[in-house]
Amino acid sequence: MSNESQAANDQVLVKRVQAGDKYAFDLLVKQYQHKIIGLIGRYVYDPHEAMDVAQEAFIKAYRALPGFRGDSAFYTWLYRIAINTAKNHLVSRSRRPPDVDIDVDDAHYIGTDSELRDLDTPEHALYRDELERVVKTTLDRLPEDLRVALTLREFEGMSYEDIANVMDCPVGTVRSRIFRAREAIDKEIAPLLAN
Repeated sequence: MSNESQAANDQVLVKRVQAGDKYAFDLLVKQYQHKIIGLIGRYVYDPHEAMDVAQEAFIKAYRALPGFRGDSAFYTWLYRIAINTAKNHLVSRSRRPPDVDIDVDDAHYIGTDSELRDLDTPEHALYRDELERVVKTTLDRLPEDLRVALTLREFEGMSYEDIANVMDCPVGTVRSRIFRAREAIDKEIAPLLAN
């Protein structure tokens, strides 16, 4: 289903929920639960805890849905709620957002992932592990605004406009944050790629 038809389908379901149809909300939960749990899992490491936070995010969304005006896509609105719920959960437990798990195969802009997957020698496994470690360490050290912008773009596949809605900032700021995050990671992995 294309993004446009998905957004139209979501809009129909949202209107049904607003009219009192609880089953329509179940359909929205089924549609987005894996994405939301994955997103929250980038903040809350424990899988059971992440599922609890996701459930809390869906409850918040359900309660807030009567006021949803459709200024942004439903999933963009839901992502914002999920991120805020995850952050609030960590703050309530006196923890800062944890590091983001990164699989280097997902880092599209590196461009060598297919080669890494095809070469199954111990040397290449070490190389891949080192590359993953460097990407993860660099991502962990990024300021939160850069890390979140890059994560939403590269791992969640969101558009710049949707990220701007989630992060509540202009699209130009999103582009700048993603560029700076990629630049920082590229700088760290350049010596490895040169070898």
